[in-house]
Amino acid sequence: MMLETNFLDYTFKNPLMNASGVHCMTTDELDELQASAAGAFVTKSSTLAVREGNPEPRYIDVPLGSINSMGLPNLSLKYYLDYAIDRQDKFDAPIFFSIAGTSVAENIEMLEIIQASDFTGITELNLSCPNVPGKPQVAYDFPLTKEILTKVFSFFTKPLGVKLPPYFDLAHFDEMAEILNQFPLTYVNSINSIGNGLYIDTEKEEVVIKPKDGFGGIGGEYVKPTALANVRAFYTRLNPSIKIIGTGGIRSGQDAFEHLLCGATMLQIGTELQKEGVAVFDRVAKELEEIMKAKGYTSIDEFRGKLKSI
Repeated sequence: MMLETNFLDYTFKNPLMNASGVHCMTTDELDELQASAAGAFVTKSSTLAVREGNPEPRYIDVPLGSINSMGLPNLSLKYYLDYAIDRQDKFDAPIFFSIAGTSVAENIEMLEIIQASDFTGITELNLSCPNVPGKPQVAYDFPLTKEILTKVFSFFTKPLGVKLPPYFDLAHFDEMAEILNQFPLTYVNSINSIGNGLYIDTEKEEVVIKPKDGFGGIGGEYVKPTALANVRAFYTRLNPSIKIIGTGGIRSGQDAFEHLLCGATMLQIGTELQKEGVAVFDRVAKELEEIMKAKGYTSIDEFRGKLKSI
């Protein structure tokens, strides 16, 4: 198979996944992902208890992407963990399980529950959500990131990846990579949405989402150059054992090809999945295959990470 991807000790039929937060709230949606052309899927980022999330409207499609301030709506760790454990033996590939606690203590408690459970898949710790009001999100606090990962790997022995926000300074890529390289991470997922953008409805002269006075995470076409830069920066700085999941602005086979060229091993689609539904995976996979055929590639490994400089 031309699009097969090796990740951990598994071979996935293709590198495409949903981005956590999109089309993964309920077991029905997760089953639809599993039945789609996606190579893998990830659960909704969970908290210990059920969360309603922020008041509506909190997600809006805009011409070049999306803006959202969801507030982590989810049906609880137990809901998704029960689903994952029940389904994991029925699939050829492991389930990705996302957690995003509202505090460091909550993240540690959830990881302890996952560690003690029968879950055999891959856990994703979202470090790109706000932690303490008035403080930056965890992954922008470098000493705190190191402190958390030290704590986590003192007891967590199952495969673990971290989801990161975008970085914009070369010194920050260096600093974060130096921290991440100290731990036995399975992967980093880069990037989460670009935080605190603002979109305006000029007819109404008002913001388009309700939470945070209209400030929200930006996704879609707007973020692709930033996403590609982050994928490339970490691919060239991290230990080869730490894989990259590329997320941000993937709408077409060409976008997917660019992420892979920068060094990504798996690819997550968010905004375009929200707009198009699960059919997006079949379309993007076919477009990627056509590009590869036109270039004479028979596998992703022939070009992954081989972006040239001039």
